[in-house]
Amino acid sequence: MKAQQTLYERIGGDAGLARLLKHFYSDVRQHSLIGPVFNREVKDWPAHLKTIASFWARITGGPSDYSGRMPAKHLYLGINAGHFEAWLQLWGFNCAAHLAPGEAREMTSLAQEIGARIKGILASASVLSRPL
Repeated sequence: MKAQQTLYERIGGDAGLARLLKHFYSDVRQHSLIGPVFNREVKDWPAHLKTIASFWARITGGPSDYSGRMPAKHLYLGINAGHFEAWLQLWGFNCAAHLAPGEAREMTSLAQEIGARIKGILASASVLSRPL
């Protein structure tokens, strides 16, 4: 009996992730709200795409050497719920455009879970950093 394929395999592995991320970040860089944040913070786009691909490979069941602290990297960017909504809207659009419907839904769901975790961490950090 053949084992069920991982989401990573079903989206096309490294090549599928690279294609999705190339299109997604092309849209991100041009977006009026989130583009300036990414363009200010990302100094080396090829390296960023490689890191993000490794992150997505890990959470979709593929091989990965990702060891970054993704939520912590968002703490001091000055982002808010509107940034997350714009990011998720572009992510959902790109997943729908470049993946099969089932895989697009799974990738969008993963992104929503990640976004909720990061928003929670940012909210906790802002409460902790407020003066008494």
